[in-house]
Amino acid sequence: MLPEVNVCWLRRDLRLHDQAALYHALRSGLPVIVLFIFDRNILDSLHDPYDKRLTFIYTQLENIHQQLISRGSGLITIHATPLAAFQQLLTQYRIRAVFANRDYEPYARQCDRLIADFLRENGIAFHLSKDQVIFDTDEILKPNGQPYTVYTPYSKQWKQKLNEFYLRSYPVEQYLNALFPMPAFSLPALESIGFHRVNVCFPSSEPDEQIIRNYHKWRDYPAKEGTSRLSVHLRFGTISIREWVRKAITWNKQFLNELIWREFYQMILWHFPHVVAQSFKPEYDRIVWLNDKEAFQRWCTGHTGYPLVDAGMRQLNATGYMHNRLRMLAASYLTKDLLIDWRWGEAYFAEKLLDYDLAANNGGWQWSAGCGCDAAPYFRIFNPNTQAQKFDPEGAFIRKWVPEYGTPDYPRPIIPHEQARKRCLEVYSRALQDKMKPAQ
Repeated sequence: MLPEVNVCWLRRDLRLHDQAALYHALRSGLPVIVLFIFDRNILDSLHDPYDKRLTFIYTQLENIHQQLISRGSGLITIHATPLAAFQQLLTQYRIRAVFANRDYEPYARQCDRLIADFLRENGIAFHLSKDQVIFDTDEILKPNGQPYTVYTPYSKQWKQKLNEFYLRSYPVEQYLNALFPMPAFSLPALESIGFHRVNVCFPSSEPDEQIIRNYHKWRDYPAKEGTSRLSVHLRFGTISIREWVRKAITWNKQFLNELIWREFYQMILWHFPHVVAQSFKPEYDRIVWLNDKEAFQRWCTGHTGYPLVDAGMRQLNATGYMHNRLRMLAASYLTKDLLIDWRWGEAYFAEKLLDYDLAANNGGWQWSAGCGCDAAPYFRIFNPNTQAQKFDPEGAFIRKWVPEYGTPDYPRPIIPHEQARKRCLEVYSRALQDKMKPAQ
C-alpha cells in the first residue's frame, strides 16, 4: 500500500521559515513531503554549465534538506519536467493534495494550468497561496476595477491598504512534526543534472541595518556599500517579503518604495503578459532599431568608451551582480545612444544576472527604453559622462573595473553622446508621430 501524503512544491520560495504553502500543507491533516523540481523546461534552455544561479539554488536546497533531516524528514528533488515529476511521484505515494505558492510569470502560469489539470484527473487538489508579494493579483486595483499602470497611485493604494494582517508571518515551525518521516539521505550532486558548482561569494540575506537606514543617501553610488543586495534572496524566496516590509517600514521609507516597485512590476506582468515580447506601449514597437551587432558586443563586454557604462557591464560579467543605477545607465545607453532593441539587452541581463527576475528585468528595460508603463519619457536620455561625474565623482568604481581608463588602451566612444542623443530623438519622434500607423 502506497503511503498517503500531501506535497509542498517549492519553486521561488526556497525556505522553510514563514512560508505560506508549507504552512498550509503542514496543517492539511496528512504527512507532508517537501519537493523541488529541477525543471528541465528551464534548465535545458541555459547554455552555461557554470551558471552561478544553479550554485545558489543548490546551496539553499542543501540548507533546507539539512533542516528537514533534523526533523526526521528530507527534501525530495527530481530532475524532470513538472508533469513527469508528478507522474513519477504518483508511482511512490498516494497524493491527496499539492500545495505551492503562486508565481506570476507566463511560463509558471502555463505550467500551473497543466499540473492542475493532471492532478484533477487523478483526484488530487492543487492549492496556490500568496507568498512572494504582500498584495496579490487583484488586491490593488483602481476604483473601476482595472489594474494600475502608473507607480505612484499604485504605491499610494498599496500603503493605504497595508495593515498588520498582510504582514503576519506563518508560524511554520509549530507544525513541522507533520512532515513525512524518512531516513536521512544525500541530495543528488549538482553535476548529476549537468551543472557545476561555482566558487562565488553570494550576498548575505541579513545586510547591515545601517545600510538600510542610510539607503536613501548612498543607494546611487556604486563605489559605496549603499544597497541591500537582497535582490537575489527576494528572487528565489530565501527570505520573507513580509519580514522585510516590516523592517523597511521602520528603517527606511525609500527602501520600502523599492519593494513596492518590485510588486508593481509583478502585477504588470500578471495583467499584461504581452510585455514579455512586446512594448507595453505598442507604438514603441514601430521604432526602427539600428541593432549594430559589433556595437552590441562592445556593450556586452564593457568596451563602449564610456567608463561608467563599461564598469557596470564588467561588474555584471564578473560577478552576476550590477548596481541598479548602472543598470539604468547601461540600458539607456544601449537603447538610446546605440539604438539597439531593448529586448537584446534584456536577454543579456537575463543570461548574466544572479538576481534575474522576469518582471523586474522587463520592467526596468522598458522603463529605460521609454516604452514601458510609467516609463521615463523617450526624450530623457542619460548622459554617461554626467552620470559618472555625479555618482562616481572620485572615479573609484571606474578604476576598480576599468583599470585601463585614461590610457591609450581604452577605446574611443562608439559614438559621441551628443550625436547619439540627437539621432535618438529623431528616430523615436519619427516612430511616435503617428500613433494610428500600424506597427511593422
